[in-house]
Amino acid sequence: MKRMNEDSRLLFDMNGMLPGLRYSFPMALQHLVAMIVGCVTPAIIIASAAGLDGTQSILLIQSSLVCAALSTLIQLFGVTRYCGARLPVIMGVSFAYLPTMQSIVSGYGLAEIFGAQIVGALVALFIGLFAKKIQKIFPPLITGTVVFTIGLSLYPTAVTYMAGGSGNPDFGSWQNWLVALFTLGCVTVLNHFGRGMLKLASILLGIIAGYILSAFFGMVDLTAVGEASFFSFPQVAPFSIRFEFSSVLAISILFAVNAIQAIGDMSATTLGGMNREPDGDELRGGIIGFGICNLLSAFFSGLPNATYSQNVGIVSSTKVVNRRTLALTAVMLLVAGLVPRFSALLTTIPQCVLGGATVSVFASIAMTGMKLVAMQPMSYRNTSIVGLSAALGMGVSLVSESLARFPQWVGMVFASSPVVVATIVAVVLNLVLPKE
Repeated sequence: MKRMNEDSRLLFDMNGMLPGLRYSFPMALQHLVAMIVGCVTPAIIIASAAGLDGTQSILLIQSSLVCAALSTLIQLFGVTRYCGARLPVIMGVSFAYLPTMQSIVSGYGLAEIFGAQIVGALVALFIGLFAKKIQKIFPPLITGTVVFTIGLSLYPTAVTYMAGGSGNPDFGSWQNWLVALFTLGCVTVLNHFGRGMLKLASILLGIIAGYILSAFFGMVDLTAVGEASFFSFPQVAPFSIRFEFSSVLAISILFAVNAIQAIGDMSATTLGGMNREPDGDELRGGIIGFGICNLLSAFFSGLPNATYSQNVGIVSSTKVVNRRTLALTAVMLLVAGLVPRFSALLTTIPQCVLGGATVSVFASIAMTGMKLVAMQPMSYRNTSIVGLSAALGMGVSLVSESLARFPQWVGMVFASSPVVVATIVAVVLNLVLPKE
């Protein structure tokens, strides 16, 4: 009994040895369940938008999983004194980049994403060097506005997938909507009435339920699973790397925003899990690590990574801050990425199932931004910043032809995603409008 108590106490020691698997494994699995769907779904969506075949889609998912695992390990334990937060944080592919990546793929190609990611990673490295000073430009009001706009911008993607996905000959059929709404219903019921792991794994369980129902409608094709190999390593630049100005500019702005969001996530982790603010070295190391991780990911065709807020929430609620426990999550993620058959199985999930599951994720992203905004006084100044930023961001992206007479790169940067315009407007208004 004494040994068991000692093991359980190690869960709350950030630098303690790995507790017994009886305690650490469930906590590690909890983190994996919370992030695995969010980590692979952007890769599945981008693979579909790029028109990749089954083998290429598997490779993109595999690369994203492996890079997310390695990025998490770098943040947990660091590489040098200046790289890695050494805090209990989880890294994964971020939905924040998804709308812009879709526009880049449709306008140029997949290789342009990785070229833009390299430059964006360098931007993050620069921000990391001045993390404390630059943080003042992005207070919670601005960060909340940007996150809220990201959530709004993802809704069309969710609805398109709920209807069956663009290019699907059965797009909009009642079968697609039935499966999508059934999946969404399962996720919602588990979210509101489930307890413990049922509530935490609501999205994963909803996808499983929707997947089973879709199989009865003949929507599941397991051919790719049988053809995939059991084990393989990611390749270096399998989709090539190209640089295009408008793509670089758009992604770099998003990297700047996500670097600031990472500061917020690290602060929430230490405040919620350890009742303290992160120190300057942790913030600097975390943002530099964020840049280094994405730089490496780009060369292995892993989509852009960011800190995962849902895992921050788990740390804050459970107070489990043992880094080795979270490293166990990264190891499981790494194993999943090295087994192509697992990635192939993920590609068989029908798009209507993904839409039904992810619409709640996108809604939670928007509401997270709204909560950050609501924490600030709703003065005329603040409501003007939030309202104008969201209005111009969403308006320009929805009426992209409004920039048709400008050079092509202007439309690519400012009309491809509302996030870019909303970020620029929010920052500028926050700097120029007089404080009340």
